[in-house]
Amino acid sequence: MSDLIIRHMRPDEIALAIDWAATEGWNPGLADAACFAAEDSQGFFVGELDGEPAAVISCVNYGAQFSFLGFYIVRPDLRGRGYGLKIWNAAIAHASPRVIGLDGVVAQQANYQKSGFALAYANVRYGGTVTAPSAPNPGIVALTEVPMALIEADDATVFPAPRPAFLRAWINTPGHVGRALMRGGRLAGWGVIRPCRTGRKIGPLVADDRAGAETILSALLASEDDGAIFLDVPAVNRDAVALAQGLGLSPVFETARMYTGAIPPLRIDRVFGVTTFELG
Repeated sequence: MSDLIIRHMRPDEIALAIDWAATEGWNPGLADAACFAAEDSQGFFVGELDGEPAAVISCVNYGAQFSFLGFYIVRPDLRGRGYGLKIWNAAIAHASPRVIGLDGVVAQQANYQKSGFALAYANVRYGGTVTAPSAPNPGIVALTEVPMALIEADDATVFPAPRPAFLRAWINTPGHVGRALMRGGRLAGWGVIRPCRTGRKIGPLVADDRAGAETILSALLASEDDGAIFLDVPAVNRDAVALAQGLGLSPVFETARMYTGAIPPLRIDRVFGVTTFELG
């Protein structure tokens, strides 16, 4: 086996991982690369053979306590040679001693368990074509009008660690559209829709209840043309599953949300759409 040279990706190289993810059928967003680099520019790795990329992975550190692993891909013609394990170990070392989360394909769940990951719940991607509503939604404002402090505080109820740099990039990137629902002067929910290689994804979609989530989702859909949309839903949130099914969306594939240790208590009942399988 030739020596695999593992190094950090430069921010401008993260597009390689995005392209490989697209080839795997993961349908990344068109502007994901710049957003993903915002939180931890050292969290993306490439393994090279003779100067050519052979494997990629990310393990993005969110502060001192939590990291999220994604983009674990070995070039198809080089699989089964141990290169995946080498770059995996480099990513895990970057995260240490943090608790690590991931959204893994179900077929690899047993292998992740061998590495110390335990299943928390399943996430299911729903997809389909939905007609955008034309009626205005009371209480809806542009997400960019909401103070970041309010968004960060709300995000802390559904994500294990602060991620201010990522949220700012995610909300303000051209092509991304965010909407928020205000009730009685407080933030009751919010969401972002972004263009992807195929259609658009909605994520995150966070709300106090299903009615709020539906209101935000309708506002997001109204901001765009009709077409295919995708929503990644925690299977343990029955209201979120019902919302996706009520739109006529169908399951596309499933991932296993797994962690290497304990995380703070989260309001998964408020998660109607996961931000991204790659970064949590």
